Amino acid sequence: MQRCRECAGRRLAFACARAAVAYDSRVRALVSAWKERGLRRLAGAAAAIVVETIEPPEVDALTYVPPDADRALSRGHHPAEALARELGRRWEVDVSGCVVRRRSTERQAGLPLAQRRRNVAGAFGARGQVPRRVLVVDDVYTSGATVSAAASALRRAGARRVEVVTFARAVR
Repeated sequence: MQRCRECAGRRLAFACARAAVAYDSRVRALVSAWKERGLRRLAGAAAAIVVETIEPPEVDALTYVPPDADRALSRGHHPAEALARELGRRWEVDVSGCVVRRRSTERQAGLPLAQRRRNVAGAFGARGQVPRRVLVVDDVYTSGATVSAAASALRRAGARRVEVVTFARAVR
C-alpha cells in the first residue's frame, strides 16, 4: 500500500487509513447534520457506505476515537462510536471502548496541522486488554492528528497493528 502525499515522510502510529468518501461540501453538510443537529440515523447510512466501499478489515476488534466530554454532553450522542458499532455489526467484529480520553482538547476544526498535532498529543490512553490488531473508527479524517494520537495510545498499550477507517477524508 502506497502512502498519500500528505502522509509521506511523516511518522504515523497507524499502518493505513481508509475513508469511504471525500469530504466535499455535500459530505460536510451531511456530517454537520449528523454531528451537530443530532441526526443519529445517519450513522447507519454512513456505515452502509463504508461497508460498500471498504473491504472488511482483518482485525481483532474495532474501537473509536472517544469524544471530548463537553462536546459529547452538548450533542447527546457520539458519531464515531455509533459508526464503529454499526460497522462492527455489519462486519461481525467486536467493538471495544479501549481508547479513552485523558483530557479535554480544543476543537480541531480550523487549527493548522502543527497545532492539531500538539492539541491531541497525549490526549488519549488505553483501557483494558488492547487487541493485537485493532481498527480505529472516526467520522472524518482531516490531518490524521487525532487518529494518530489514538493509535499511539493503542501501540503503547500493546497493539501490534493499528488501522484507521473513517466515513470521510479531507483531500488536499
